[in-house]
Formats: sequence, C-alpha cells, structure tokens
Amino acid sequence: MSGLDLAVEPGERVLLLGPSGAGKSTLLAALAGVVGGDEEGEHQGELSVDGAAPETVRGRAGLVLQDPDAQAVLPRVGDDVAFGCENLGVPREEIWPRVSAALDAVGLDVPLSHPTARLSGGERQRLAIAGVLAMRPGLLLLDEPTANLDPAGVTEVREAVGRALERSGATLIVVEHRVSTWLELVDRVVVLDEEGRMLADGRPEHVFAAQRSTLEAAGVWLPDVAVPSSPRVVAAGPALLAARALAVGRDRRGPAVRSGLDAEVPAAASTVVIGPNGVGKTTLALTLGGLLAPLGGVLAASDQLARGLVPAPHRWRSTQLLTRIGTVFQEPEHSFVARTVRDEIAVGLVALKTPRAELDSRCDELLERLRLARLAKANPFSLSGGEKRRLSVAAVLAARPPLLVLDEPTFGQDRTTWIELVRLLRELVTAGSAIVSISHDEELVQALGDRVLRLDAAGLRHVDGVAA
Repeated sequence: MSGLDLAVEPGERVLLLGPSGAGKSTLLAALAGVVGGDEEGEHQGELSVDGAAPETVRGRAGLVLQDPDAQAVLPRVGDDVAFGCENLGVPREEIWPRVSAALDAVGLDVPLSHPTARLSGGERQRLAIAGVLAMRPGLLLLDEPTANLDPAGVTEVREAVGRALERSGATLIVVEHRVSTWLELVDRVVVLDEEGRMLADGRPEHVFAAQRSTLEAAGVWLPDVAVPSSPRVVAAGPALLAARALAVGRDRRGPAVRSGLDAEVPAAASTVVIGPNGVGKTTLALTLGGLLAPLGGVLAASDQLARGLVPAPHRWRSTQLLTRIGTVFQEPEHSFVARTVRDEIAVGLVALKTPRAELDSRCDELLERLRLARLAKANPFSLSGGEKRRLSVAAVLAARPPLLVLDEPTFGQDRTTWIELVRLLRELVTAGSAIVSISHDEELVQALGDRVLRLDAAGLRHVDGVAA
C-alpha cells in the first residue's frame, strides 16, 4: 500500500473494499497501532487516530483480526472476552456484565467457562467480535468479521455491531468482500486498487452506480452482480468414500461431536456441506480427509481411491494421502511449512520425488491460475488472508489427488479470484475428481453444489436449498 490519502470523520461508518492483497488488513492494523516495529516493514507519510499516533492511544481502537485464531489469548471464553476490558482498567464490577452482554449480542451461547480451544472457526469469530464489543472502543475496526459465519450468525453480528454503534457513536471501518451484508449499516464506501491506492470514495449508492465498470474490472464484489454459473454434474461417478454410522470428534477419549452419519463421496462430482457454526463440519472434513480417526462407525475408501492400501484413510501415511486425498484447512497457516510461496506449492511434489521439469510446470501453472505469480518468492505468512487461502489450495492441487476436501475454500476472495478459483475446481470435477467443500458461501453452493449435504443437530442429510 502506498500514496493513500484518507480522512475518516468521527461517527462515520465506512465499508473498505478492494481486491485481495490491496492492503486493507494492513491499514486496519496500522490504525489499531499493531503493525509491529520498523524491522517488520517500511512506512512513509503520516497516520493518526484522534490526532495522535495510533500506538500511543491503544484502547481507543478495537480491531477484529481476519484470523480469529490470532486473537484468542485465554483458555476460557469468559476470560478471553474480559481480557481487553481488564487491560483498559475497566472496574471489575462492570467487566462481567459487559462480557455477558457482548456474548449475547453475537449469539455465542456457551458457558463462560467453555474452552476457547473447543470452539469452531465460526464460533471463534464470534468470540473475537465479542471481545472487541466489550471494550466499547471509539473506533471499531472489523476485518471480514462474517466471512466464516452461517447466515443467522451474519445477521446477529451485523445487528450487534449496529446496536453498539448506536449506543456509543463509535466510528466504524469494516473490511468485507461481500458488500450486501453491510450496506444498510454504512454511509461511506472507500475502494482501494491492487496497489492500495484510492480507487473510489463516496456514498454507497453513488460509488456503485457511477463507477460500476471500474469496480467490476478491479475485482470488487458488487451488490447486484451475480457470478457466472457453471453446469451441474447430473450423473456422478462411483463412490470414493463411504461413511456408515460414522461418529466424529477431535478427542478420541471424549464424546463424539456428531454420530450416526451416513454419506458417500462420489467421483466426478462436487459435494458441498453446509450447516450452522459449531455442529462439527470441520471435524467431519478432517475425518473424511484421513486426518482424524473415526470415533465410531465406518469410513471406507473404495479400491479406486485406496489403490492397494487398507480402506481406512486415517491409517494411511502422509505420502500416501498426498496422492489420494488433499485437505485444505479452515486456517491456511496450519499447513504452511516452506519459506516461499513457490516452495510451499512444491512441498508435496518434492516429497513424491517429482521430476524437476514436471514440478516446475505444475508450480508455474498454479501460480498463474491462482494469481500468485508475483508473490512466488514471498513468505507464505506475509500474504493477505485471501492470498493465503489460494496458496493453501494450490499446495494441495499440485499433487493432483483424486479427492479434495476443502474447508471454506473461497474465504477472503475478491470477485476475480473467486471466479478463477471456482472455475479451476469445476475443471477438476469435469476431469473426474471428487470435491467436498465446507462452506457458508451461498454463491459457492450454487456454483459447485452438485450435491448439497446439511449437517446439523439432526444429523447429515441431502438438501436442495442453499440456506446454511
């Protein structure tokens, strides 16, 4: 990001848009005074909050990070939400009413003593927002706060933020790729280009009407522009995985998160799993990917997938999984092991002793297709959230496994990168691959939902709709 001139007045509600990698998250971190020291980057120009350097007025701004895992600091939910208030010196008798009110506002209905480590990704997102709301900051900075939430959660969070703003008069800057969620709450839209420079600024209705073609070319999501549709698979191939009375959970010594699950994963078809936050979708995905052992029932791979191995995927070695099942984690950082983007894509290929020419060809293709070529030498941890997601997908695709298990694959994508990613996945299905996606993205369900399964308290069942 460079050369940005931006003034936000007290009480304004700003929706900050721009393509993946434009620097939106960096700007929010800078406003919160948490961008790190001089050794972590370079900066020019001036930045102030209430006329002072942001790092000198910490507590004035409350930041919800793009990665909620990076914001949880204490092992229990209540203590984690109270942490910010305690650091601001809020009187003890006032802290716990704030904690309870914030948890109620975001719809996180768990005991105060509930372990933060046992929350789902969407629940951790609600936890992070609750912690910031409890602090009652004058400047509220939200970085894709609803990206991994179910539709009910999106509504709860937006309404909770609206109530907090009405009560406090705080200023809001929210980064979100999907604009429709926040349009009724904001009064200004600021759009950055790929280099982090100002592309558009003004009232939402004016920006979207007057600069429609410019924004669409820049990859900005527009509130009334649909993504291209793709043909659905009518006749899927044979089942690669079959679950019967399957029970799943993170702890082999603890109770199952869900049990009695029956499902098949067919070749040459895309299956999308939807459902509310906290019901075990990610745990199911990790089990299907062979990374967690079933707690009960049976999960068996077909001969076509197992290729001479035992049918239980959790008993396969990592190199055996590489060429059979590729898993993209909900948190992309959990899979990064290399020092550069290009090396990260090549990790599996190196482990498989792929010839150099083929390795280079596959890496080059994925870098171009997923718009990561200019970042080939960058450290994976330095990327934006959307770039990290595309890298995690590329690293799995490099080994060309016949089955892909993807947890929130479109998180953090602008319209251009979303379309390219979905197009690439559809090509894989057309070529015979099986894909299982965990998602709250209704456009993804429409584009890749050849089969839609809903997981909730009642179990796992086929559905026709896309309401998650």
